[in-house]
Amino acid sequence: MSVLRVAAGQAAAVAGDLLANVATAARLAREAGDRGVRLLVLPEAFLTGYDAAAFDGELPTPARLAGAELDPLREASREAGLVVVAGTALQRSDRRTLSSVVVRPDGEVAVPYDKQHLDPGERPWFTAGDHGCSITVEGVELGLSICYDGCFPEHARAAAADGALGYLSSAAYVPGGEHRRDLYYAARAVENSFYVVFSGLTGRCGASAFCGGSAVYDPEGRPLDRLDEEEGLAVADLDPGLVAATRERHAMHHDHRPSLGPRVRA
Repeated sequence: MSVLRVAAGQAAAVAGDLLANVATAARLAREAGDRGVRLLVLPEAFLTGYDAAAFDGELPTPARLAGAELDPLREASREAGLVVVAGTALQRSDRRTLSSVVVRPDGEVAVPYDKQHLDPGERPWFTAGDHGCSITVEGVELGLSICYDGCFPEHARAAAADGALGYLSSAAYVPGGEHRRDLYYAARAVENSFYVVFSGLTGRCGASAFCGGSAVYDPEGRPLDRLDEEEGLAVADLDPGLVAATRERHAMHHDHRPSLGPRVRA
């Protein structure tokens, strides 16, 4: 497998305005393509905006996302030859979810993953997903996650155990959460000896403000590129050979025990 250039993008989203957010996503995709990026990750609920008023309103369905409203992003993906993973609030047939939309250069649009760990403030609107998910980009398998998922080591571990060489996280952290944000995703990288691509919402969206912090972490948890709160792209190369070398040198990935047995108190 060859090196895969990835980007974590961040920008402000407009609450409840799918067309405006698709236009921003398309602009970031074109900028990423100009920098040789083959995979762009965008924040949680970016296409709808992360906002209570948006969540209360009409949400896109998978069929709607496969239609003309995503054409600008689909076209940008095609022109740049890159895959885009973006977050959205979603109306599935029988439930609402926070989900990952995957747009590929051939025009395919899929919504394969729903956030499995919901923050308490999200539970009035959304239902948790019931399965993990990985995608493959140019031969490299990558696990999908959404914000709070990345706070649980077992979520990233499941992706790594299933063959993922990286972990893609679309997120939305509010000011005050910077320490935990930076700790969680670096930890997921070093625990599993794989890359983490973290994309954080930034700026104001409706009633809330968000603190960005998008970054790409290497298999030892070092940030290869990162942003503060500005709009932009954190870009780095994902090297499958470095994942293999790191796992050879630091054997935690292989030495993980399926069970620690019964627990006693002495």
